[in-house]
Amino acid sequence: MHLIDVFNGDADGICALHQLRLDHPAESILVTGPKRDISLLKRVKAATGDQVTVLDIALSKNRDALDRLLDAGAQVRYFDHHQPGDIPQHPHFEAHIDTDANVCTSLLVNRHLQGRQLPWAVAAAFGDNLADAARAAAAPLNLPGDRLALLQSLGECLNYNGYGETLDDLFFDPADLYRQVRPFADPFAFVAESPAYRTLKAGYQDDMARAVAVSAAEARPSGRIFMLPAEKWARRISGVFGNQLAVDSPAQAHAVLTAKPDGGYVVSVRAPLATKSGADQLCSQFETGGGRKGAAGINHLPESELGRFIASFFEIYK
Repeated sequence: MHLIDVFNGDADGICALHQLRLDHPAESILVTGPKRDISLLKRVKAATGDQVTVLDIALSKNRDALDRLLDAGAQVRYFDHHQPGDIPQHPHFEAHIDTDANVCTSLLVNRHLQGRQLPWAVAAAFGDNLADAARAAAAPLNLPGDRLALLQSLGECLNYNGYGETLDDLFFDPADLYRQVRPFADPFAFVAESPAYRTLKAGYQDDMARAVAVSAAEARPSGRIFMLPAEKWARRISGVFGNQLAVDSPAQAHAVLTAKPDGGYVVSVRAPLATKSGADQLCSQFETGGGRKGAAGINHLPESELGRFIASFFEIYK
């Protein structure tokens, strides 16, 4: 029998897996990649008796591969908060799926574990730009403000590492970053002792300083669109820059378009934090788009579709 853990390479995926393996330690095969590499199940080979745990990747984008694994006799446990499409009914399939805009995968795992690894779920919720949900979840911990701020920084730094066109854009392969997190049951010990955290914190600060110097390409009362260049720093910061814009101006929608070296754009969309809706509706209009109500993206927006995207953005966010 093989244990296979399949997880998104962002804070939510890493922290969700870490919670599960702190509670149920086991050696497993790790399958992950940059945050936008969500078609991960196609890389999994499993057979009768194998156990596959899937964390923070949309079922709708992995349905064919999931059916293949179930047909092969594997047992699949699925935690996610993205729009799933039709959820299979199968004796070997266990679904923990909730698309509420105030839920992330790590909070679903925390619910499953009845709060036994709560600090890591709080960090992940902060990383997913769910600050209100993170603070609410953290209430039983009775943390002073400075300690809660450390969990927020941890979540943001882990999330920041997930963005990039390829692994070469990232400071750490998400599988290696998970392995560096794994020895730490206490997230505050990871923050204090891990060189990886210091590396990510410094990179985050440098890249964000470049991003905030960029003016909006288009700004209206309802939303703003930013265009970033085809450079590594821009690919790394695109998603967390969108998160920061949403926090700074919660009544507006935001889109961050990062130019790709070979043409076109990677798109990150953040709905107004005041409503947390419409991002998935917008991005799903485009071939490689998807996500959730409050935050979504497009993996490749051709330059020929730029005008349609801008028009659709301001049609949804009037």
